Amino acid sequence: MDLESPSRDVVAPMGEARLARAEVAGLELARPDARKLQRAGEVMVPVPMAELFTIAARQERGGNVEEADRLLNHILAVMPNQPDALHMSGIVAFRLGRQEEALLKIERAIEHGVDIALYLRNICEVYRTLNRLDEAVTAARRAVALAPSDPLCLHNLAVIHYERVEIDESIECAERAMLMNPDLAGAHFARAEALLIKGDLAQGWEEYEWRFRIGGAAKLMPATDKPQWDGVGFSEGTLLLVADQGFGDVIQFCRYIPWVLERCPDVAIACSSEMLPVLRQLLPADRIFFRWEDCPPYKAFCALSGLPRLHGTRLDNVPAPIPYLRADPTRVVSWTERLRRLAPGSHKRIGIVWAGRPTHNNDRRRSSKLADFAPLAALPGVALVSLQKGPSADQAGRYFGRAPLINIGAEVRDYDDTMALLECLDLVVTVDTSVGHLAAAMGKPVWILLATSPDWRWFLVRGDSPWYPTVRLFRQTVPRVWGDVMTRVAAALADLGRTRPVEQPANVPVAEDVPVAANVPVAANVPLVEDVAVAPDVPVAAKVRDAVKATSKRTGTKRR
Repeated sequence: MDLESPSRDVVAPMGEARLARAEVAGLELARPDARKLQRAGEVMVPVPMAELFTIAARQERGGNVEEADRLLNHILAVMPNQPDALHMSGIVAFRLGRQEEALLKIERAIEHGVDIALYLRNICEVYRTLNRLDEAVTAARRAVALAPSDPLCLHNLAVIHYERVEIDESIECAERAMLMNPDLAGAHFARAEALLIKGDLAQGWEEYEWRFRIGGAAKLMPATDKPQWDGVGFSEGTLLLVADQGFGDVIQFCRYIPWVLERCPDVAIACSSEMLPVLRQLLPADRIFFRWEDCPPYKAFCALSGLPRLHGTRLDNVPAPIPYLRADPTRVVSWTERLRRLAPGSHKRIGIVWAGRPTHNNDRRRSSKLADFAPLAALPGVALVSLQKGPSADQAGRYFGRAPLINIGAEVRDYDDTMALLECLDLVVTVDTSVGHLAAAMGKPVWILLATSPDWRWFLVRGDSPWYPTVRLFRQTVPRVWGDVMTRVAAALADLGRTRPVEQPANVPVAEDVPVAANVPVAANVPLVEDVAVAPDVPVAAKVRDAVKATSKRTGTKRR
């Protein structure tokens, strides 16, 4: 769901008599040459309000939100309660990350405005971003009541219901929107996610195909006259797979490549270069391409995320040849020795990731903070190994806890290193990121921490995953509150190790003779490899391994 900018014809009458003044230098005025206008700095000229608003709206639609912000501030300086300017200024503030300001302005627009349904439709997304879900659903319902024939209002309500884990209500609203506009891609996609998270994969996969038709969505690939693969095998010609979506998706869905090869022996794949260590375990390196112009001629194409539909995947037939990724044995030896020198030999090595990529559209829900892991840090006999990357890695410098925190992210060069490092750990505890997918694809025990409204692939309620037999899921009970989740994780880990959480005095630093995050520099954007299967046997804490074997026994999946 995105905020919709008003079109020119929804601008409330502003009156030609009301004029705003703007700096000449800031307007796109026709002039004989590009030189700076003489003595223009202090000159102010009157501009019709509607004309200035139109310029601001054009700037916002063109992506120049800073300029739109400046022009709208001129309008609001003269007419502080003009509803269309308030609404548009709220949209601009939202796009600039100023959510609280956006909320105040759109609330004022609703108070003074005429086109209330449009304003309500947009404000529910602001409420959702701020985790004010009760107000979001109230605003969305009011928008539907004011504009019952507007399918976009119903689509937004469907999205809010999904966030509130009201899945049946979400499906109902999406279907009502689709009846009004059968081509509304957003409504189809909202229905797809709701069906998938319920476990209705048969209908869900079909609706999921609408994801590439959503307005503003990234194109799967350059324009082509070749057909999308329908799942029917062919022996002549190349099938081009496209590793779409995020790294975690690529790791999850690359499991289907052997199934594809059984039907089309000549397969190439287009992907990000970071995924080479993962995908070359399933395809020859010379069939993996990072640039469209380097891809070979092909007979048909298919998104990697579209393979579950063609396979006919249901909850009872998920292909899970775990492990389907493996670490390089040579690198495993190197990382084993590195950790031996850094972590006490008697301690369990627990890899942790507390935040995902900040630009992910679901990051505000899925990410936590290192401080939330305090219950784990209070356990004796545990060494925490930070696998965190990106800006959130800086939190390691402020870590205080009983458990040593080992931060060696700066030494992780690529996904091969990440896989080798994961192979040296006893357990991984992570929020919903690609690291979890990678560890799980390797058959490593991994505990994934989920928001109240998780991504569809984790389904509802269950504590296990049909995608990965060694995964255990821990779910929030209160949106964006991780305390109870971490308490349950710490208790489960204590049970495995026959240890119990201990009282941790405030602000007690880690012992100086144990390397900690603050002592090891962090590389800001070095990717972590997330696809690796289990490599040669590396000692694993007995209790953790027993738990994994028990899980494998329940699922009927063998583990190396």
